[in-house]
Amino acid sequence: MNSEIKSKKVNHDNTDWKESPYLILKGFLMGSADIVPGVSGGTMALITGIYQRLIYAIKSVDTKAVKSLFTLRVQRFFEYLHWKFLLLLFTGIILAIIFFTRVVPLQVYMFTHPELIYGLFFGLILGSVFLLLAELDESDRKWRSLLPLFAGAAIGFWVVTLVPADTPETFWYVFISGAVAICAMILPGISGSYILLIFRKYDYVLAQLGAIGSPETGQAILNIIPFALGAIVGLMLFSRLLSWLLDRYYAITLLVLIGFLLGSLYVIWPYQDREFEEMVRSSEVLPADHPRVQEISEQGMDPNLPRYERVAERFEDEGGSELVVIETVSRKLVSSTPLSPWDDEPAGELKTVEGILGIIGGLLLIIGIAYLRKASPNR
Repeated sequence: MNSEIKSKKVNHDNTDWKESPYLILKGFLMGSADIVPGVSGGTMALITGIYQRLIYAIKSVDTKAVKSLFTLRVQRFFEYLHWKFLLLLFTGIILAIIFFTRVVPLQVYMFTHPELIYGLFFGLILGSVFLLLAELDESDRKWRSLLPLFAGAAIGFWVVTLVPADTPETFWYVFISGAVAICAMILPGISGSYILLIFRKYDYVLAQLGAIGSPETGQAILNIIPFALGAIVGLMLFSRLLSWLLDRYYAITLLVLIGFLLGSLYVIWPYQDREFEEMVRSSEVLPADHPRVQEISEQGMDPNLPRYERVAERFEDEGGSELVVIETVSRKLVSSTPLSPWDDEPAGELKTVEGILGIIGGLLLIIGIAYLRKASPNR
């Protein structure tokens, strides 16, 4: 196997501060991927060449580190924890989340220009498959050796095409949902948010988080505790399993992970017949002459946005004054079916050019990521 991707144990944090701009940039790429449903931060970690270091950094949060923290042995705690790597990586992730929610609203563009955004990630993931395969030894690229690749692709495809089903909200089911979802978040090609959709707990988790700060804060925290516990347990156990596999079966494990990327292309394909579910998040009663009512009435509603306001009802109160019910509606992607870029039905007009430009942009971005992998001081 090429020296760039040889498996080696990383039992201590070997991060150098010279890596800061590279790790922050890689974290930025991970954060941007986490915003898009169907794409995981683990995908970007694998593409940018820090996947194994990420797994070992997560694994460094063990019983020894926690014990040192609770016994106030701070220096020992930082000796165990890969804190420099995690600090720089999460700095990039947080910057990406702020940038793509406040400056460039990526979640909005996913609804208004889905072909362009999904095309970008489709080209990025497709190009990364060839990038990663090229770094394997020639013996690992023979047909017989590629069986793990096909197995990973089959598993990835099966996961992303599962149909969500009704599920309970018991402690243990929410706990398991958190454990499985967090595992998916660090697996390339499998989105943690999509796993929550399959387990029918995506809205449940968002609702509990949204209730924090309201009069229902106490109950919301109690409801989210099983999910948080499951996420912690799942992350700790799964990171150890992955590190064990990477230590002993690196090439096979890498091929399976690349297979996951291939399997995810089904839901990342930019041309889809997408089905959305609308949910009323809140409602407010205002006088008919209120400026917000006038603004909504004049502008009309744009159902292509992930969240919009609409006039739901008009009525008169006992005094004869006209009142209006304003609803805040959010849209959630519940299913999608790939289409030909020249197929006008049933999705309506598809932006063929935007999808093609997105794919080309993603493939070009891989060239920059390949340079980033080679330029990093500690790769």
